Amino acid sequence: MQTAVSVQQLTVNYDKTPVLWDLHFSIPVGKLVGIIGPNGAGKSTLLKALLGIIKPLAGRIEFLGQPYKKVRKSIAYVPQRSAIDWDFPITVFDVVLMGRYSKSGLFRRMKKSDKEAVLRALTSVGLESFAHRQIGELSGGQQQRVFLARALLQEADIYLMDEPFAGVDMATEKVIVSIFDQLRAQGKSLFVVHHDLNSVEQYFDWVILLNTALIACGPVEEVFHKENLSKTYGGYFSFLEEAAKKAQKKNLGLS
Repeated sequence: MQTAVSVQQLTVNYDKTPVLWDLHFSIPVGKLVGIIGPNGAGKSTLLKALLGIIKPLAGRIEFLGQPYKKVRKSIAYVPQRSAIDWDFPITVFDVVLMGRYSKSGLFRRMKKSDKEAVLRALTSVGLESFAHRQIGELSGGQQQRVFLARALLQEADIYLMDEPFAGVDMATEKVIVSIFDQLRAQGKSLFVVHHDLNSVEQYFDWVILLNTALIACGPVEEVFHKENLSKTYGGYFSFLEEAAKKAQKKNLGLS
């Protein structure tokens, strides 16, 4: 089976402090992968290192058996919402249209087919009526849908997404999950930084458990278990477990 992403001996430092340390893993094509770990574990740094946004201290990274530069047009990246300037005066339509530029070039004249593709992407995320709104006028969940639509327009083979579920409502979360499932069914590979441990088994078929070093990587049913989660989160996992139990009791009317 072809490998979507292969990482060997990846180490990233900030001011001589290791943020990622000697990571080794390979992920087959066509997997929906959750990148899981506590705050400060290096999850966002991993995505940026894969894309060359951050230069690693050491390591080898390949997408589809090639260096990033050779396959960059096959890779789509959705950053955290907090990394975007939402005051920039641009419409929803134009943001999504940027997904076309990754393959065609920034100065190519827009064709009728481009406009139709933008509207299809917006329809797929339920925002076709928002095409001419300023991006800053949208809610957080709507903004996240717009950037997902832009990524869809890239027609990539590999998608890297940094906390796409952060700060979104349940309706948006359902839209995102549905699109992820559609992309996976098309043989695409998705790597998603995610925080909610309760939804991991429902949303993903592979996980990367990370806390500076790699704790585990593999199918959810094999590596997403209490022992590995304790290694990943340390004492904080016990707190998460207890909080989840209390929430469940409250929902069941037992407390």
